[in-house]
Amino acid sequence: MINKIEKARYFSDKVDFFIYLGLLLWIAIIETLNTAGSWQTYVSCAGSLLISQGPVLFFTWKEQDWKTTFTKEKYRTYQIAYFGIYLPLLALGSSLMLDGKTQIWEVVLLGTVCTLFLKMILLANNYYVRRISAANWVRRLSLEKAILISITFIAVMLSAMAVSSLDNPLYDTEKQLLIGFEFNLAKVLTNFLTFLSYSGQLLIMYLCGYFFFLINSRILVAKILKEKGVLFYILSSLALIGIFYPAMGQLLSILPFSKRLGGMFSQNPFVWENAFGAIIILLISLPVLLAAQWSRQNTLIVSLEKEKAEAELDLLKQQLNPHFFFNTLNNLYALSLQKSEETPEVILQLSDLMRYVIYKAKDPYVKIEEEIQYLKDYLQLQSIRLSEKFDLKLDIDIKNANFLIAPLVLVVFIENAIKHGIEAADANAFLEVVIKSEGQKLYFICENSFEPEPENNAGIGLNNLQKRLELLYPGKYLLKIKKENTIFRVELELENYEYALPDR
Repeated sequence: MINKIEKARYFSDKVDFFIYLGLLLWIAIIETLNTAGSWQTYVSCAGSLLISQGPVLFFTWKEQDWKTTFTKEKYRTYQIAYFGIYLPLLALGSSLMLDGKTQIWEVVLLGTVCTLFLKMILLANNYYVRRISAANWVRRLSLEKAILISITFIAVMLSAMAVSSLDNPLYDTEKQLLIGFEFNLAKVLTNFLTFLSYSGQLLIMYLCGYFFFLINSRILVAKILKEKGVLFYILSSLALIGIFYPAMGQLLSILPFSKRLGGMFSQNPFVWENAFGAIIILLISLPVLLAAQWSRQNTLIVSLEKEKAEAELDLLKQQLNPHFFFNTLNNLYALSLQKSEETPEVILQLSDLMRYVIYKAKDPYVKIEEEIQYLKDYLQLQSIRLSEKFDLKLDIDIKNANFLIAPLVLVVFIENAIKHGIEAADANAFLEVVIKSEGQKLYFICENSFEPEPENNAGIGLNNLQKRLELLYPGKYLLKIKKENTIFRVELELENYEYALPDR
């Protein structure tokens, strides 16, 4: 009926597949290295992994497509079948086949366990991204604060390792103390004051480097490079180093822990090594700061575009609601002139319609059943109001009752059909509405008769609706409008609003 919507985020949708594929190939590489194997070993391991994990790779390749075409229940059933049934059975079967001689089954078992572990990691990550709002402080954490926390953690960990290396002849000699990859909680607690002293001195060492990073971040890159250019940035960096590096070199050289480590820093504070260290910090931090600055600017641009889109959408809604009120008040006025006995009932029905427009239009989405009930009430009201009867056909087949849709989208087509088609017709007018849902797709057809006019103005409704669709379903809808002789036909395909945008 309507062609399939082209996937705009194709490569992004396949990222899980490439992650799983990369995991399996890394397992094959590691197994080949452990056995000092060759290409033959690698191909054998990779082939066994790809064959045994083939169903999982197929699932990850089709996963994003299934999310949009299947119901949630059906998608979860497939997910459980692949990861909750197939992989555990594969792990059990491969463990039973282990005989200590055949490498293939060991590789298959390892691949199965790693695949399950990776799936748990990805599920936990998705849960964190979508559900945990309490962790917003992590997103607000600036690069400067993150680095400060990191160097504090490194100082504490190195201090604990240094204290754990005390009195160990492998690391602790009369000449110097080497920091070994050791951690002994008893030693740390016994020498707690030493641990605190080492931590403080290590933190001072790192803070000297952090000082140059901080100046580079807040002044050199943010102000001088941005406003005055590269030449002033280079000259200012050299000036910064010349002013501070001798004093910092002297401070680092007199630290007791520096001497305990065998004199990490020269007693001469003017040696080139100290200046070279500061230069290295500035050079390494420069691309990081430029990338962070670009990211902030890009985030700001995206935020401004989003605010602009939301403001435009609000304006379109404000235009749409008065348009609807205008039509419905005309309906009521016509009935009052006819002194119809149905006027009280229609007023009550109008009240329900107004309530839906006023309150539901504020929501980003509604259930499709609510929108359809609104359409039924609207069509019933129009059938009562119009003096000339018209042939109305309503075909509704909703398989997914939880399908979500932006409110007041479909009614605009029906309003347009009645105003420019049914009302203007002398006789034999018809209106046919088809609404069907399949998986996460909604198909809508509105076809009506109309009287050709020299200038047929469709009003503001359709123009506003097209803009709303572009804002609400960017790249996720398909709209076709056809005029043939005396028939006006609209075809609309929408994705479930829950899946319309990736960030929702």
